[in-house]
Amino acid sequence: MTPEYVFRRIGVFFLTIWLAATLNFFLPRLGGGDPVRQQLVQQAAMGGSVQTGLDAMIAIYDEKFGLNKPLWKQYLTYLDDTAHLDFNQSMTNYPQSVLSIIEKSIPWTIGLLVTSVVISWIIGGLLGAFMGWPRSPRFLQYLMPPFLSLNAIPFFLLGLVMVYVFGFRLRWFPMLYGYKPGTFPQWNLTFARDVLYHSVLPALSIILVSIGGWALSMRSMMVTTTGEDYVVYADAKGLKDRTIFVRYSIRNALLPQTTALALALGQIIAGTVIVEVIFSYPGIGKTLYTAIRGSDYFLVQGIVFMLILAIATATLILDLLYPLLDPRINYGRN
Repeated sequence: MTPEYVFRRIGVFFLTIWLAATLNFFLPRLGGGDPVRQQLVQQAAMGGSVQTGLDAMIAIYDEKFGLNKPLWKQYLTYLDDTAHLDFNQSMTNYPQSVLSIIEKSIPWTIGLLVTSVVISWIIGGLLGAFMGWPRSPRFLQYLMPPFLSLNAIPFFLLGLVMVYVFGFRLRWFPMLYGYKPGTFPQWNLTFARDVLYHSVLPALSIILVSIGGWALSMRSMMVTTTGEDYVVYADAKGLKDRTIFVRYSIRNALLPQTTALALALGQIIAGTVIVEVIFSYPGIGKTLYTAIRGSDYFLVQGIVFMLILAIATATLILDLLYPLLDPRINYGRN
C-alpha cells in the first residue's frame, strides 16, 4: 500500500463526509414549515389554552437557534459547528445539547445493534462455511430453509411476533423498555442483568433475521473457493481437511464477508429504528424517530451525521486493512 493511495483514500473520506453533511443540512429543510412554531403551538395546545405572545417567543427562539439568518449563513455555521461536533441545542429537549442526548442514547444502540450484528455475522458465517464445505455433516443442509425464511421477514415484524408470543402470551421476557421502569441506570451487576434481560427480544429479532443472509453469502463464497486451483492442489498434497478448511477456504472467503459487515452496520439502522420504537428501547433509533416526529432539525442532523461518520470510518479502516486480511491485495500496483 503506497502513501499516495492512503492520502487519496483519506481525501475521499473527507469528501464523502462533506457531501453527506451537506445533504444532512438541506434535506430536513425541504419539507418547509417552522419547527419552533410547531413546538410552541403543540405545547400551548397540550396546556389547553392559546399561548399569548407566541410570535415574540418564536422570534426569540429563531434568533437563539440561528433560524432567522439566511440559509447560506445557516449552512456555514452548521459546517463550522459540525467540524467541532457541536450540533447546537435540541429544539424538543431545550436546553439539552444534541451531543449530550446522543451520548445518552448511543451506548444502548451500540450494545444492542453491534453485538447483535456481530453475533449473527459469526454464527451465519460459520454455518455457511460448514454448509459450503463438501465434507461437512449432511444435517446442516436442513438448517438453511428455516433461516432463509426468517431472513425474508423484516426486523420489526419478527419483533412484533416475539413480543406477542414471548412477552404477552408466555411472559418469559419483558415487552418494553431497556430496563425495569422506576430504576436508575448505574454501574452494577444487578442493573446489567436487568438490561440484558430486557434486550433479549430486540436482539433476537435482529439475530434470527440476519443469520440466513450471512449463511447464504458465506456458503456461496465457500463453494466458489473450494473449486479454486490452490484448494485442489492443497488437497492433492495430502494436507489435513482442517488445514484446508481454515487456512485456504475460510480465509479467502472471509474478505467479502468482512466488507459486508461494515456496510451492514449502516444499512441495518433503518430496520433497528423501528425495532427500538416497538420495544421502546432507549437507543439512538428511537431518539431519531422522536426527533423526526418533532421536526427537531439539530437533533436529526446530529444523529444522522454521527451515523454517517461511523459508517465512513468503518469503511475506511476496512479498506486500509484489506492487505492485512488478504496479502494478494496490493494497492501500489497499477
